[in-house]
Amino acid sequence: MALTLTAQDLEAIRAHAQQTYPEECCGLLLGTDKTVVQVIPTANSWSEAVAVYFQELDPAPHGKNDRFSIDPQTLLQVQKEARNRNLNIIGIYHSHPDHPAVPSACDRRLAWPEYSYVIVSVTLNQVRSWLLAESGEFQAEAIVIGD
Repeated sequence: MALTLTAQDLEAIRAHAQQTYPEECCGLLLGTDKTVVQVIPTANSWSEAVAVYFQELDPAPHGKNDRFSIDPQTLLQVQKEARNRNLNIIGIYHSHPDHPAVPSACDRRLAWPEYSYVIVSVTLNQVRSWLLAESGEFQAEAIVIGD
């Protein structure tokens, strides 16, 4: 199965990644099944407090240039608004400013199997989507540009 987005959605994700460079951007994909209806840019809320929370997973120091976090309140608010419109959060996007559009070990540890994960590499001009398989490994997911 493929993730379907419009050319405008894809451009919005790329633009968000370029605007936040050299930091990672992040956002949510709303839709039904595997069709994106709306791209919601969010703030990257990665902070020292968030880093402390995830320190057991990865004790190395990190910042917004190589990590992202979506504020849980934002996630809940968007989820509620989506449900009111008979939509779901079907994916999360983020950027890898200076690295390939391939999930990191941290991306894998924090992923949920029901979401598509779109990653944008700013410097390599790549956009790829990934799904977390039952094995715990990411598998590439095709991106289809729809109307």
